[in-house]
Amino acid sequence: MSSDASNELLVAAEAAATGASGPTNGGSGNRGAKRRGLSERNRPLWMLIPGGALMIIIIIVPLLLGIYIAGLDLDQYTLRKWISAPFIGVGNFVEALSHTPLLRSVWLSVSYSLLAMIVTLPLGIAAAVATQNAFKGRALVRSIFLIPYVLPSFVVATVWRTMLQPDGIVDKVLGTVGVHPGLWLNGPQSYWTLVLVQIWASWPFIYLLALAGLQAVDHEVHEASALDGALWWKKLRFVVFPYLKGPLSLAVLIGMLHHINNFTLPFVLFGVPAPSDVEVLPILTYVTSFQSFRFGLSAAMAFVSLVLIAIPLFVYLRAVRLDDGETPGGTK
Repeated sequence: MSSDASNELLVAAEAAATGASGPTNGGSGNRGAKRRGLSERNRPLWMLIPGGALMIIIIIVPLLLGIYIAGLDLDQYTLRKWISAPFIGVGNFVEALSHTPLLRSVWLSVSYSLLAMIVTLPLGIAAAVATQNAFKGRALVRSIFLIPYVLPSFVVATVWRTMLQPDGIVDKVLGTVGVHPGLWLNGPQSYWTLVLVQIWASWPFIYLLALAGLQAVDHEVHEASALDGALWWKKLRFVVFPYLKGPLSLAVLIGMLHHINNFTLPFVLFGVPAPSDVEVLPILTYVTSFQSFRFGLSAAMAFVSLVLIAIPLFVYLRAVRLDDGETPGGTK
């Protein structure tokens, strides 16, 4: 074989080797780029792992444990070995619904929450409208309005309990005008006392969210309504109030859930055992668990409370989803 033929064979071999290695390197490079792209795309999901693990430990595990305890005949005699306590299934739920004042406590919780919300909603909106525009001393007025909200529930209940004692300051003030209402913290008056104190403690929350909604109204909207000659009532009803739909819906939801689950206020205000007219669901659950030592029965009551507060939450989330223009199938 000549030298020219040998050189041509060497060149062809080198070309073949280069062509074979080229696609291989390019393929590995594409796979590396693809793997790198997938990693970057999935990285936000990795960042949710600590928060998800914390939610599982704090929320999911206690919830499942509470549901399991609700199916046990757990009391002071079986508490020491609660894992081996007799399993009775839905027996605690049947007893809670048929042999305890659970339904009455649910009605008391829902009714007093609705009454408090019906009063605090217009009160908070009126306070927000009154303090929206700048005037001398507005900062002081806003600070005074927030006092009931920033005080702890324990302090609020203690102060009102002292004021509503027989021959307390409230009775003395009403006695000067010839009004003698009777006992505030016992008997039929106790229900309206709870509603009154709840209104005083919770209306600044509605005020805050309503004020935030009013501050979000563009200045051009006010100018346009003024140029059109809109009266102040029509301006509030047709121009300003539509901006408050979202904040007030959220305020009503959070307020209702807070009122239904409020344990500190009735516990400190009336003590335990509380009068039957204010034995709301949290108080009944506490008494059943830590005074009657029926832990399985109280767990069933707590589960009923969870279902109760999940209903308005589901309604709100459904309304927000429909308001965003989403269909039940998830398309817009």
